[in-house]
Formats: sequence, C-alpha cells, structure tokens
Amino acid sequence: MKILFASSEAQPLIKTGGLADVSGSLPVALNHLDQDVRLILPAYRGTLDKCEHPTSVAALSLPGADAPVEILESRLPGSTVALYLVNSPRHFDRPGGPYSGTDGHDWPDNAERFAVFGRAACAIAQGQAGIDWKPEIVHCNDWQTGLIPALLELDAPRPATVFTIHNLAYQGLFPWDVFQKLALPYELWSMYTMEFYNQLSFIKGGLVYADRLTTVSPTYAREIRTPEFGCGLEGLLEHRGHHLHGILNGVDYAAWNPDTDPLIPHNYDAGKLAGKAGDKTALQRRLGLPERRDVLLLGMVGRLVEQKGIDLLVAVLDRLLGQRVQLALLGSGHKRFEDALSGAAEHYPSLGVQIGYDEQLAHLIEAGSDLFLMPSRFEPCGLNQMYSLRYGTLPVVRRTGGLADTVVDADRDHLEAGTATGFVFDEAEPEALYDCLQRALALHRKPDTWRRMMNTAMAQDFSWEHSAKNYLDLYRDALEDHH
Repeated sequence: MKILFASSEAQPLIKTGGLADVSGSLPVALNHLDQDVRLILPAYRGTLDKCEHPTSVAALSLPGADAPVEILESRLPGSTVALYLVNSPRHFDRPGGPYSGTDGHDWPDNAERFAVFGRAACAIAQGQAGIDWKPEIVHCNDWQTGLIPALLELDAPRPATVFTIHNLAYQGLFPWDVFQKLALPYELWSMYTMEFYNQLSFIKGGLVYADRLTTVSPTYAREIRTPEFGCGLEGLLEHRGHHLHGILNGVDYAAWNPDTDPLIPHNYDAGKLAGKAGDKTALQRRLGLPERRDVLLLGMVGRLVEQKGIDLLVAVLDRLLGQRVQLALLGSGHKRFEDALSGAAEHYPSLGVQIGYDEQLAHLIEAGSDLFLMPSRFEPCGLNQMYSLRYGTLPVVRRTGGLADTVVDADRDHLEAGTATGFVFDEAEPEALYDCLQRALALHRKPDTWRRMMNTAMAQDFSWEHSAKNYLDLYRDALEDHH
C-alpha cells in the first residue's frame, strides 16, 4: 500500500511527546511489513540539519503562503522511510518548539502554520505537487493535521483517510476571524463540520471526515465516548463509534531494552539481574541518595501536571518518605509542583529530584528503580509503563487508558496465576495511591514473589510489529469502505 503519514513531530527529528515516538516508529514498522510509507513533517528550524541531503522535489503555491512552499525529500534518520519536509520558512524557520516560542506561549499564527502544512499534504495526496507518487491512504495524527481529511473530502476523488487521536484534550481551537483569514470553504463552519462552540476546531476535521478513527489504546477509545474523558466531543465520537478503534502504541525495543541500552552503566536481562542492582546504585549516586540496595526505590519520569497525578504523590509524600523507600523523580511542569518537590528534596535525604528532562537519566531511572509511578488521571496510551515492564521495574498505575490495557494488578488471583506485572488502583485520590504503594511495599518483602513478577513483566511484548499489523488491517477496511 502507498501510505502518506502526516504528523507535526517525529523522532529523532523533533519531539515534544508521545506523538513523536509513534511517528518515528510506526512508519518504520509499516516499512518493515513491505508497505510504501512516506512521512510528511513541517521543516522546523534544526530539523533540516538532522536530515541527510534534503533535495527539493516541488514548489507549491498555497493559500496563506506569500511565497512558494518547497517540498524537500530525504529519509527519516536511521531508516529507509522516505521523508517529505514542508519548507515554508515564514511559518517554520523560527526558534522555540513546534507549537510555542522560547517563552512557552503558543505561536499566535499556529492555525495559519498548520493550515499551510495541511494544504501541502493535500497537494501531495491528490497528485498535485508534481511528485511521481500518489498515496492510497493518508494517515493523519492529532489536531495539527485535522484539516487534511476535511479538505480532501471536498476534493473528490481522494485517497482513503485515517485520523489518530493521541490526546483529545488538545483540539486546535481558534476564533471565527482566524477561520476567515485561512480562506477555508464556508461549509466547514458548521456544528456538523469544524465549528465547535463558535470556534474553529482543527481536530473536528479529522473526527468528522476521516474514513477511520483510531486512538492509542482500546480503553481510551471507550473512555473518550463518555463525558468524563470526551472533552465535549463525546457525542460526535459516540456517533462515529463504529469507525473508532483503539490500537495500542508499540515500544521501540531497539531504544528501550536493558540488555542493549547504551545509556545505562550495567546491562542486564531476566536471566542475569545483577546489572539492575548496579544501575540502582548508580541512580542513587547520581541523585545523591543513600546507597542502599535493600530499600525500595521508586522512580517517576514525566510532566509535573495534574493529568499525570503528581498532586496525588505530593499529597502522600510525607507519609511515604517516612518509610523504607526512596524516590527518584525527573520532570518539569507547573511551578507549584516543581517547588513542592524541590523543597521536599532539601528536607528528605531519601528524595532525589531533577527538574527538566535528561534522556540518560530517564533511562537510568527505568533501569535502577524497583517501582515506576504513573498515577495518571487519564493516559491515552502511556509508554513509560511499557518501558518499565521490559526493565523489570514494576509499574504503579491508575486503571485508565493504556495503563489499564498494559499492566496486570498484583491481586491474589493474578499472583496465583503468575500473570501479575504491577500494581493498579482505581480512584484518583491520594489515599488510593498510598494504599496501592503499601501493597507494593508488603510484596517487596517477599523476594521470591517479587522476582517472579519481574520475570513476567520482562517477558511482555509490546513491540510495534503487532500494532503495525493492526493498522494495516484498518487501512484495508478504510480502502474497501472508501471504494
């Protein structure tokens, strides 16, 4: 199949979150299944430097661009996947991130930027870019690509379209005057199309018009059809429910495997766990924690925001650190959480905190911890809990989204059956998290049971190959329906 994969970020070129991991891995997995997949990204500043020999293959005159928009062709680094870069310097050659400036505020022209990106993708999809290649499937991801299925629908005949929701909370909302400025067809301004409470909603373009909708775990696909998780779009998602599928994200085990990980000092596998003990000591040393192998070491890597349940942890921190535990934490987010954790670290020798992000430390926390905390209020998929399983670092998670689909609770039945891989709690309440951690502490005092759970966790396989085959089946469905 010829597949155009449209995304606003992809590893290793540009990353703000899990979308980049998926967009850097799924096209490669599809490529390995002998599919002709090509990735299209904006040509952000710095992205071109990471590409080998980008060559100009087209120049497009597009609404919203006062100069021709160049299409550059290269390869996704480390793969044979063809890469198209939409090179419009006015929109993408600037400092800061893909969506916001160095001050952390969203770019005021984001609607215009991603409209230009979407129109360039449509030109390629419709064979109007002068490139000798035309896709049968266009796979779009998150709000930044939501305009593509809508514009293609208005330009029949067209390829089949798939739209993946990575996080429904980000919707690409803009006022009426921005809609007018983008010179979009007026039929897109309707409650049945892309208007949402008197705003333009980019994500609705994908949700209304794509032939198939996916999200990144089966449980999240059910959750977003309810008022609690639907962000006001649950009615539309319920209406399109027969076209909505949950396909779990995969893990790049080339990057996340304790047996081969170059970023940890001691490699190990389920048969030889001595290296994990060495990584624990290295982690304690790195964060200034007392070097003790017998203490239960909890790790956490992520955004310090309420979605991730960091407030639940802060609420129980004093009680938790009064026990035989240590906590290694890496992340950034709301200042009140950063300040609370940094302040607690000065008070408690058993708490090590680093504000910011550090890839090497993230790997060391996965390898050196005994438990990994992900008490999220909602989690479309989550990757860290799947990394943790492979590293024998048992996850502590709330039963939501992808966390519910990937971690098996250490209750009596699952322990007896030998299928338990972590610790799961239900209510987004500090007491529920605390009780779950007490269960983990009690089980840690039974080394044989703990070791069996580690072995079960490390044997789990969430590789991309399985997920990619599910996407292929979905593409075939979309094509059959479309024809």
